[in-house]
Amino acid sequence: MVDCQLRTNKVVDEALVARFETVPRDLFVEPSVQSIAYVDEDVPIGNGRYLVAPMVLARMLQELAIGPSEIVLDVGCGTGYSSAILSGLADTVVALEENHELAVRANDLLTELAADNAIVVEAPLTEGYATQGPYDIIVVVGGAIASVPPALTDQLTEGGRLAAIIDDGKGQGKAILMIKRHGAVSHRELFDASVPRLPGFEPKMGFVF
Repeated sequence: MVDCQLRTNKVVDEALVARFETVPRDLFVEPSVQSIAYVDEDVPIGNGRYLVAPMVLARMLQELAIGPSEIVLDVGCGTGYSSAILSGLADTVVALEENHELAVRANDLLTELAADNAIVVEAPLTEGYATQGPYDIIVVVGGAIASVPPALTDQLTEGGRLAAIIDDGKGQGKAILMIKRHGAVSHRELFDASVPRLPGFEPKMGFVF
């Protein structure tokens, strides 16, 4: 996975690569699909949710340039794979999940892997988790979202970064990076990314007569 998917797609941050080499991805998926856990595609984790392809996750995390003293909010952590990766890069990881079954599995797996600086919180994804904020980094890597809710950008520190996959249903999905400076948030597109949608972030329907 690392040599064929990450390094060949310009993932060169050695600390990040080491996390992908260390964290066993197959632990975080359904038993029936563990044999394909390391392939270059989105893999089911149950409850209609997925682990996004390793290359997509790695490239997004690399763009965030996460420092060892930073606090991260992982929105839609699912079974905790992304949080396990992040736990070796940041000071603290708040793993946010609203599905009870997935949150329990994430907590169990992170405990099993001794990711002691990652805490699982069960709460609505679109609201973030202001109690532990503000955050240096916010990641939404559990699936595509139509747009980034203001509640999430409001929880960024000055200079904070947010990465997400935006798919408004009007074309190709895009991985984006947002940065908060002087209270304003700018964003830029990183690369094309087609991944399953993250529940709760669907496009809002306009009024129809």
